[in-house]
Amino acid sequence: MKIVITGACAVSARNVLRSLKMSEIFKDAIFIGWDMCSILYGVYSKAFDKMYKVPAVTDPQYRSIVSDILEREKPDAVMVIPEVEVLYWAKNPFDVPHLVPPADFCELAISKRKIFNLLKDTELIPLSVDLSRDDAFNEKINLPLDFPMWIRDASAGTASGKGSFMAHDMTELKAWVNINSGIDNFQLSEYCPGGNYGVLCLFQEGRLLKVAIAERIEYIMAKVAVSGITGNTSKGRFLNDDSIKKNALDAIERVCQASNTIMNGLVVVDMKADKKGVAKVTEINIRYVAYNCCLASAGFNLAEYHLLTALGRSAELSPEQEIIFPKNNLFLRDVDALPIYIEDYQPLEIGECY
Repeated sequence: MKIVITGACAVSARNVLRSLKMSEIFKDAIFIGWDMCSILYGVYSKAFDKMYKVPAVTDPQYRSIVSDILEREKPDAVMVIPEVEVLYWAKNPFDVPHLVPPADFCELAISKRKIFNLLKDTELIPLSVDLSRDDAFNEKINLPLDFPMWIRDASAGTASGKGSFMAHDMTELKAWVNINSGIDNFQLSEYCPGGNYGVLCLFQEGRLLKVAIAERIEYIMAKVAVSGITGNTSKGRFLNDDSIKKNALDAIERVCQASNTIMNGLVVVDMKADKKGVAKVTEINIRYVAYNCCLASAGFNLAEYHLLTALGRSAELSPEQEIIFPKNNLFLRDVDALPIYIEDYQPLEIGECY
């Protein structure tokens, strides 16, 4: 079997590859990657059997080059990973097995602004407003939020905590806008001090096949980001929480209704708990998160389930929609290191030996 994984140099795609190599079903497959190859580690790691350099999806040559690769390699399926590429394939599919959400759903979900405008009259999101660069320096502006507030880049498809910062007053807010000169449109939200969650969901024709919840606790190289959030989790855990799952699925269903679509493929709902502990939606990602192979280590191989479904083999999935994770589980990730999954974490006391 031959599988293509797109966006192959980036962390999320490399973790999808790692998950599939952990699968008894796909471990012996030939894996081919393509990417713009700006992350050279992904090129020279030799994790893939082949690596192609392709242009951005916005490049007029993208379709012809990708078509040539597909014709040459004749893969059994394609795992489409980056959000902008998921959107492209949803709107302009190629004749090869793949599974992505519907195009109109993607158009809505990829935009933080559109998602928040859609959900603004519900209790599913934090109180939020848009902020342009000009508005930030308008002395007459009257913000409907109290400080501290969260500010972040509102552009479609942004990741890794881009433009994120907790502003404590107007001086800090203006300074942050001024520093981030490459961002024109920001989003302001009430600050939610509680847990930080990702709800990973796999659908087929409107049916929820698999779901898992992760809590992000710490981030890789957090000290280099003013917000403390780099978008790459260094410590986290998997958990089971019906209220978190319910709010995430409610948000997905509302996007489906608004876009008149039937849900297919994988989405990850990012959520942050407010001061009352209620998990609010901060974004809906149409892509994998970077720690997805930790799920496979925990016995829940989402990439395997996704690929089986794309191949029309969803009947081979294990029957459970969700697994119960051990209470003290923990996953750890670090620079230049393989992820570690711990089923029963117990902190060491001074003088103890592991």
